[in-house]
Amino acid sequence: MGRVRWAVLMASIAAMAATGAQAEDYPSRTVTIVAPAAPGGLYSLFARDIATRLEQRLKRTFVVENRPGASSVVGAVSLIRSNPDGYTLMVATSSTMATNVTLFKHLPYDPVVDLTPVALLAYAPEVLVVNAALPLHSVADIAALARSSPGGLAFGSAGPGTSQHLGGEILKTALGVELTHVPYKGMQPAISDVVGGHIPMTFSPIAVALPLIEAGKLRPIGLSMAERVVALPDVPPLAELGIKGFETPSWFMLVAPGRTPPEIVAKLSGELRALADDPEARAALVRLGLVPAASPPPEELKGFVAGEIVRWGELVRRAGLAGSE
Repeated sequence: MGRVRWAVLMASIAAMAATGAQAEDYPSRTVTIVAPAAPGGLYSLFARDIATRLEQRLKRTFVVENRPGASSVVGAVSLIRSNPDGYTLMVATSSTMATNVTLFKHLPYDPVVDLTPVALLAYAPEVLVVNAALPLHSVADIAALARSSPGGLAFGSAGPGTSQHLGGEILKTALGVELTHVPYKGMQPAISDVVGGHIPMTFSPIAVALPLIEAGKLRPIGLSMAERVVALPDVPPLAELGIKGFETPSWFMLVAPGRTPPEIVAKLSGELRALADDPEARAALVRLGLVPAASPPPEELKGFVAGEIVRWGELVRRAGLAGSE
């Protein structure tokens, strides 16, 4: 029995040494970062930015692969089916890691078990925007027009269960008016239809809406975050406009498959946390209307995700969307 135990111990030590050496050499080949949405949105923006910066630091190629569908579920499933060796990663949001748990009746992955948080990247407050040609300048104007329009008003989103969808449903409840959700396959087609006058309004990530606001094609009404943001200093939070408790900013995170070696996760986390301290990188995020995040270590991020599952679950239930997908 002593020999067996000794053999097991030696095998464990050898395995640990091999993993340590693997982490030390990582990456030794191309790394893929999955963006679980169509090209052109914030998923792709983050994925390409991270890929570029990690390439510069680690001297290896990082490529971005778009896998859109089902509120990031398609991308998440592809990630958990990949080899958990650090060579396939994914940009996830609060939808991927938290909202989907309550939204989907049968979610084909468990974010707590199947996905490993690497680093929190940024918070992404959204702005409620309307077509600039409409006589809508306030939340009260939206409520009045919804009440006077047969069937109320429509609002767009990047898809069912996204933060834009939840924001619209919460606004509908708060105002006590009829607002009809129109889901799109991504944020770009949704906001294009607002500009084109096909639907009157949508919540949108600031980075997507900002050029259209500056061009005078969209009018901002209020923010989904309780604090004002540098990119839109004159736009108040909806919480200041009478929608009490309106606090639904999404967030972005880099994740790996659940069984990825901790040493590789720690190495990636360290690189991304170093990047977060880069003034140039932070300024670039702020200009896009994002709020840079000071990421805790991966182990602490697991607790953050668990808390967000509870918080977003309450929002999904409040909107009447639990198990709707």
